[in-house]
Amino acid sequence: MLSLRGQNLTAIAIEGNFDDAQTKVKEIFNNHDFGHRLAVNGYQFSSANSMNIGRLIPQIVYYFAAYGQLVQRHAITVGDQVNFAVPTGNFGDILAGYYAQQLGLPIKHLICASNKNNVLTDFFKTGTYDRQRPFYLTNAPAMDILVSSNLERLLFDYYQGDADAVTELMDHLTQSGHYTVTAEVHDQLAQTFPAGFATEAEVRAEIKRLYDQTGYLIDPHTAVASHVTHQYQQATNDQTPTVIIATASPAKFPETVLTALNGQAPTLPVWQPFKPYLTNLGNHFRQTSNHYSTKHPGQNKRLRRMKWKQKLPNY
Repeated sequence: MLSLRGQNLTAIAIEGNFDDAQTKVKEIFNNHDFGHRLAVNGYQFSSANSMNIGRLIPQIVYYFAAYGQLVQRHAITVGDQVNFAVPTGNFGDILAGYYAQQLGLPIKHLICASNKNNVLTDFFKTGTYDRQRPFYLTNAPAMDILVSSNLERLLFDYYQGDADAVTELMDHLTQSGHYTVTAEVHDQLAQTFPAGFATEAEVRAEIKRLYDQTGYLIDPHTAVASHVTHQYQQATNDQTPTVIIATASPAKFPETVLTALNGQAPTLPVWQPFKPYLTNLGNHFRQTSNHYSTKHPGQNKRLRRMKWKQKLPNY
């Protein structure tokens, strides 16, 4: 993100994990006084992640697109049911699949695939959502989440639009760290959302297995979904055609993929050649921030124009 050149972009690091960041962003959105101040000045906050329901709209479309491709390949005929396996942490992409189902796409199951932070797996198996557990930094980092923001939207549907009931659950999560849905809701959820998780070792093993068997290389998040799919099929003997949602390029995770393929960790961290650049960039960012804060005390404005003198080395 620090390499983006847009003049209206600023990357800011926080001390904490995804849940910490998302919680603070939600607090900003829910600060109505601050929202009013922004509106008076012609601004509003938005989010690029799945807190913004707009993020789900294009995701809904590609569930239909995938189904259409299966029909074109004569793998299924129109009207046949399919399963989708989705690697998820914040429950956004898989919620888009649920909405596609509600729009009429014949989806039998949405397989919820988690990494070692398996709070969603436990929820769908037990009906209790409990974020009071260790937070793990894994080799599928986009899923290192313990508070799945979009699950609230799913529960709103399963509670028949009872906003008070869902608000009570979310308040209980905030205050006590957990909540339990009714037995009826849990039974209904279990009919659509089988769930499982993959450990880091299982992620590496799945990357290698698929590459050895097919020559197709996948990233760690896709490997989570692939592993959980095979786990589910072996346990249930479900023969329904299944689409595994692939979420990223394996090139974004070279250390994990390389280790999975040859069994050896890289002797030189792949980011090591960039360390001087990143160090200089961080120092420059702090200097610019301090200068701006000194020149404009008390103002909470974005640094709009930050020109980096350092150039990315040609490695």
